[in-house]
Amino acid sequence: MNTDQRSNIIAKFTDIINEDRIALLKETLLQRTRYLTVVLDDIYLPQNASAIIRTSECLGIQSLHSIQERNKHKINRDVVNGAAKWIDLECYSESTGRKACLENLKLQNYKIVAMTLSKDCIPLEELPVDEKLALCFGCEETGLSNEIEDKADYKVQIPLHGFTQSYNVSVSAGICLYYLSNKIKDTEQDWQLNQEEKENLLIDWLSKSTPTGSSLLEKYKEDSE
Repeated sequence: MNTDQRSNIIAKFTDIINEDRIALLKETLLQRTRYLTVVLDDIYLPQNASAIIRTSECLGIQSLHSIQERNKHKINRDVVNGAAKWIDLECYSESTGRKACLENLKLQNYKIVAMTLSKDCIPLEELPVDEKLALCFGCEETGLSNEIEDKADYKVQIPLHGFTQSYNVSVSAGICLYYLSNKIKDTEQDWQLNQEEKENLLIDWLSKSTPTGSSLLEKYKEDSE
């Protein structure tokens, strides 16, 4: 869709959707980012994956990636609390899914960040935020795959000061994403979505804000051609 087509579709939706709802969608768009993304590497507990999705959405992270070579991802609706509806979740379930995910991220100029307990890690506070980051979190029992660790641009851990040797994966993700989201926003990096991304996402959200949104969207697209 070109700019005029997107504008026409947005205008038609705004005629039928509550003004307060539209204002909320537009306000939320301003905090959305793809500068920071998340990779779930064969996480097998639905409540953990769902908690990470929910936290990511709350912090304005728009895109997530789920590698499911061994463990198929199932959303726990009680935990995710509707967050999956508003984000983009790309799944890689084939036997070469991990390789495909890493290649996809590299094509989008992401630096791969392996969240691990390896000895050559740097602490979270030392991770630079001058380039796009893809934070990779691994399986609860075995951690990140060797493939991701070997190809990572950074190996990072959250410093531990207790007797327990690791955080729960969803807690680890929450700490990292909150810290890095705020750190990025305090810099001069262009972390927000561009205008075209905002318009496309607004159209998607508008269509999800009314029961007949999907059929209306198809009609509006046809009318705008």
